[in-house]
Amino acid sequence: MIQTITPIDNTIYVEREYSSKIIEETISNSVIAQKEWALLKVGERVELLKKFVTDFLSKEKQILEEITKQIGRPISQASSELKGFKERADYMLLIAENKLKNIYLPEKENFKNYIKRIPMGVSFVIAPWNYPYLTSVNSIIPSLAAGNSVILKHSAQTPLCSEQLYESAKKNLPKNIFNYLHLNHEDSLKIVSDKRTAFVSFTGSVKAGYEVQKATTNKFISIALELGGKDPAYVRHDADIKKTVENLVDGSFFNSGQSCCGVERIYVDKKIYNDFLEFFINKTYEYKLGNPLNKDTTLGPVVKLSAAKFIENQMNLAVKQGAKMMIDKSRFDYPKEHKNYMIPQVLTGVNHEMDFMMKETFGPCVGIMSVDNDKEGINLMNDSPYGLTASIWTKDVEAAEKLGDEVNTGTLFMNRCDYLDPGLSWTGVKETGKGCSLSEIAYEHLTKPKSFHLRKELK
Repeated sequence: MIQTITPIDNTIYVEREYSSKIIEETISNSVIAQKEWALLKVGERVELLKKFVTDFLSKEKQILEEITKQIGRPISQASSELKGFKERADYMLLIAENKLKNIYLPEKENFKNYIKRIPMGVSFVIAPWNYPYLTSVNSIIPSLAAGNSVILKHSAQTPLCSEQLYESAKKNLPKNIFNYLHLNHEDSLKIVSDKRTAFVSFTGSVKAGYEVQKATTNKFISIALELGGKDPAYVRHDADIKKTVENLVDGSFFNSGQSCCGVERIYVDKKIYNDFLEFFINKTYEYKLGNPLNKDTTLGPVVKLSAAKFIENQMNLAVKQGAKMMIDKSRFDYPKEHKNYMIPQVLTGVNHEMDFMMKETFGPCVGIMSVDNDKEGINLMNDSPYGLTASIWTKDVEAAEKLGDEVNTGTLFMNRCDYLDPGLSWTGVKETGKGCSLSEIAYEHLTKPKSFHLRKELK
């Protein structure tokens, strides 16, 4: 039995039975349905998927309340997830026909030669709780547009998200093209290893990512893994301090810091460090921590009590090692009876000997360090086992591009953070994972090339 504990007051919000008994039936049905789905023209699939997206978004009010109750994100901010869902779905459907069309070789006498993009088959999408719709749409829409069928498994924290997507699919897509299952860890890996599963997209921890990859060693399969992160920002001496602070405070604390590409460490040129820190602290005090269902709340609880304990322990250890917490807890009014309501915290005096600056925290806290120059800033940015996104804050585009070439990351931002443009590939390096979702490149990962070498007449 799945029990979803709402972080608002730590009571049971949702209960669901595991889907263990219908796994075999679901995979078999998905295989059969995919064959018919693949016969449709890309444009026909796109039109059906547009109806699916429109139907899903029409349930906005209900969906936003469910998101808030399942993960604790303030309801005043929950709509951003559906805006992102629409933006990504719209873009991937817009480019689908062009990116999935046949590639014809130059005309040659008596020959017709071309490459066709063939769907992989059944896509298994394992989505996390922190952005349940934004992360899953990255794989669901392009997988379906490419002619694959999809089986979705959401986190036990967000079971209603799978159900909402399924209800819209059931009304607008052919039967069994899109299915969902509520699964435990072991059953999820069984589907990953099943030879009928042709593509796997997983977003989660590094440890679980290695388990997913290991489960595919019995077959040749394409997988996309988005795992841990400790995304850095480097603020150069010429940055617009006030606007940079506004963006980085939001990048650090939005969704209580529970973002795959949230900013967890900031390096600031020593020339502007003191001013930057002062502005950052003052901006942090503007947050209102409280019940996320209240419209004036701008910071909700972290998802679980266990998560809060982990974050607290990591910060306390850093303090024992010489770090200093800069934010006064007494200046926040919040439900203190629930330990997963955490104030946004800024740590100074940090260094890379501390777990707080090296291991993923996934909470409303950030470490800020002073650096002497560009070289030190870039070296510290790269001194990490992860690499999803990184940002450079400067007025000098040339400098950002030059320094960006030296940063080992999947996405390099200038004067922006914690955002995803669907036209760009979403990928990571090092322990953050492999593969790619979104952009035109995603369609290459979700299909396989098939060459047609046709000689018209024997001579």
